[in-house]
Formats: sequence, structure tokens, C-alpha cells
Amino acid sequence: MDERVREHAEVLVDWSARIEAGDDVVVSVAEDAHELGVAVAEALGERGANATTMYDSAELSRAYLKGVEAGTDGDVDADDFDSDPAVERAMFEAADAYLRVGGGRNTTAVADVDRPTRQAYAMARQGVREARMDTDWVSTVHPTRSLAQQAGMAYEEYQEFVYDAVLRDWESLADEMAEMKSVLDAGDEVRIVTERDGAPDTDVTMSIAGRTAVNSAASVAYDSHNLPSGEVFTAPYDTEGEVFFDVPMTIDATRVRNVHLAFEGGEVVDFSAESGEEAVADVLDTDDGARRLGELGIGMNRGIDRFTDSILFDEKMGDTVHLAAGRAYDACLPEGESGNDSAVHVDMISDVSERSRMEVDGEVVQRNGTFRWEDGFEAEN
Repeated sequence: MDERVREHAEVLVDWSARIEAGDDVVVSVAEDAHELGVAVAEALGERGANATTMYDSAELSRAYLKGVEAGTDGDVDADDFDSDPAVERAMFEAADAYLRVGGGRNTTAVADVDRPTRQAYAMARQGVREARMDTDWVSTVHPTRSLAQQAGMAYEEYQEFVYDAVLRDWESLADEMAEMKSVLDAGDEVRIVTERDGAPDTDVTMSIAGRTAVNSAASVAYDSHNLPSGEVFTAPYDTEGEVFFDVPMTIDATRVRNVHLAFEGGEVVDFSAESGEEAVADVLDTDDGARRLGELGIGMNRGIDRFTDSILFDEKMGDTVHLAAGRAYDACLPEGESGNDSAVHVDMISDVSERSRMEVDGEVVQRNGTFRWEDGFEAEN
């Protein structure tokens, strides 16, 4: 076994999930992530935790959903699924932690399942999702050939990319990101502006008053649940203006490019996309909360140096910001307050490396991808 696989498992178990002896841990292992799954199981055993493993297969999911379509003559809605599957929900309610080890064989394995079917399934499983998110959950990926292909990279090159992003000094990065968290925690309003030739401008404002930013340093100790991570995020509201997302992404097995959203009164009132517009429409039509923002995230992991069509990496990349339509994370909300609620949480990314600025309460804190506390920051253009 490549020693980096064991190092990845140790970071996941020790730094990210903070597993202790006696913890009940559910581990979900994707089809081609077996090697990392083995290393994680070994690490859990050494630490005295209890491990329950699940096989996470997109091909199995496709087979099940296609079977549902066949059984209903293709007319599927949420009532065709158990809205509260007791066995799976009970497992997560009893678990202390959930570790998802991603890395399947085919990144578009469910592409031929009708979108209404996938949407109905997601809505029916909201209770399971909530139970899972109430655990100390962490999601990561094993570098696989399918992910390398999606990223447009050679397999060995992709392995180097993944481990550069994952195997790093997380405590040091957490200290760096604390500066951005402090700015957002003290702020009331964020404005993002981009002005580029040949692309729609972004000029969007959103309230963050009363919200708490998360220093997402790849550990549940920081209310962070992704490995790798490297972002600071909060839960905005009262969004106004227009925003253009120029980083291509895959949404619900559909390639999406150049998304434009217009907000009024906190809601999306108009949208377009150069490609994949139907997938964007399906997201926004999921429920009432899907047309409101659940997250503003600011990428700060400079160990991620290219876009790979994987949201786990792309949204953490330095010189980017992302907004998520749908569900807000409880960690950003005052105790007892409900944020935006939705069955979806879909991130869309904008490159802010040039001709852009981010203001908090009227003060520029990032220009052309450089923060005001970094060398090379220009207070004015």
C-alpha cells in the first residue's frame, strides 16, 4: 500500500473526525476506494473504535432507481419512496461519527436516471440526511482513475494533486483562515463585484449580520466536515443583485457552464446557463428554500492549484468564492434560529483571481484573489 494512503486515513480519523476509543463509526466506502477503506478500518481498530461499513456504489443506486422507474412506468414522485426509512435512519441516530470515503468507477453513473426520480429520492431521504449530519461526519475521496479522468489528468498526476491538498499542515492553515473568519463574524454585509470582458458582471450583496463564520480546517473541531477543506463559510440572507459563476461544474450528473443568477428579495428571480440550464432549473425548483442562498464560501486552500470538476476540491481553491443554493448549515446560525431550509445544497463557483473585489461593510478585504493581510494586496485599483 502506498504510504500516503495510510497517512490519508490517519488524517481522516485523528485530525478530521477526532475518533476516540469506544466511538461507534459508520464508514461508507465507494467502489474504487477499497484501499483507503482498508486503511481507515485499520486505523479505527487501532484506536479502539467500533466500525460498521457500508458499500457505496453509484451503480447500485442507479439500478435501484431504474427499478423504481420500471415499477411505476416512469411516473415517479416522492410518495414512491419511504419518507422515513427506519433501518438506515436508526443506524445514523446511533452513530457517533460517519466517514464517507468516496471514489467510484464512473462519475456519471446515474446520468440516465430521470431527474424527477433523483429529485424525489433526495426529498424522501431528508430525514436520513439530517440524522447523518447530526453525527461527527467527514467526507473525503480516494484518488481514483475515474476522478483523474474527470479532472483531465493522468492518474499519477491526480494522486499527487489529491495528496498535496489532503496531507498538509492543517493547524497552520486554520490559523491563517482565522483572519477571514474574524472579518465575517464582525461584518453585517458582504458585496462581491467582478468586471470582466466578454462575461456578465457580478454585483451581489448579502447580509451576514448575526451569523457565525466557520473556519473550515478539515476537522469537526472547527465545524468542518470535508477533507480536504480550506475555506471560510457563512450563511447569508437578504441577497440582492446578480452573480455570474464561470467555473464549470457537474450538477446532478450534468455538465453545467456559465451560470447567471439574479436575486431580488433574497430569492432567485431569474437565471440562465450556457449549458446545463435544465439541471440548474431542477435544483431551483426542488422546494421553496432552493431559490435562496444557504452558504457563502471563500476558498483559501492554495494547495489546490487547478479546477478538477469536483466540488470537494474546486470550492476550496484559493482565488475563488462560491455560493450555495439551498440548505444553510446550523453551525453558522445563532442557537435556536432556523436558517434557510431545503432538500438541496448546491455550490456554484466563481474565479475571483482578476478584476474582482470582495467588500465587507464597504471595506475591500480581497482584491483579485489577494486578501488584505497578504503580500501584494492592492487597496485600490
